[in-house]
Amino acid sequence: MVDVDGVVIVHPEPGGWSTHLERDLGLSPSLLQSAFFAPHWPDIILGRAGLRERLAPVLAEMAPELDAGRLIRYWFEKDAHLDHGLLAQLAPIRAGGVKLFLATVQEHECASYIWDELSLKQHFDGIHYAAELGFAKPEARFFRSVSERSGFSPAEIFFIDDKQANVEAARLEGWSAALWDGTRSLASLMEEAAKSEKSDVRPGG
Repeated sequence: MVDVDGVVIVHPEPGGWSTHLERDLGLSPSLLQSAFFAPHWPDIILGRAGLRERLAPVLAEMAPELDAGRLIRYWFEKDAHLDHGLLAQLAPIRAGGVKLFLATVQEHECASYIWDELSLKQHFDGIHYAAELGFAKPEARFFRSVSERSGFSPAEIFFIDDKQANVEAARLEGWSAALWDGTRSLASLMEEAAKSEKSDVRPGG
């Protein structure tokens, strides 16, 4: 199981996709945050509302010259920075018969974009995401739902994420998990996790 934002997709700018939003589209990132993301994102990310359904009326009020479709396309394209080094490390693992899945907090349109247009479907066997599941990391039900849908028991899953809270939550659900920051190889993290699991085994347990 592999996280997306901060792991498979790593933006070169600290401010992410909206770094040059005001320059390029005339829209203030802070205004977008307060008018759209703060009130609407919780419902969108959990699949309770559609992205365009909530974004269009907000833009009609604060930037009527800007179409929701144009902003969404800009957003997704500016965020499309794949970590090809990680994908290269994952390829031989998958070639060896290990199933690879994305386990990510996304809404429906972005999940479809990264899967189809960024062609992550060529590198992974499936995607499990928040809007489809109705739960987001680090909630325990996210990990339980992913495990159930994947058909693998928690003990069979190894997971990488760039947030420690998500790693710890996954471990509480019985997953083997490691923090990914791009400084260590995937092989070393997997080896360390395997050693940790062996050391946790106690005689007579």
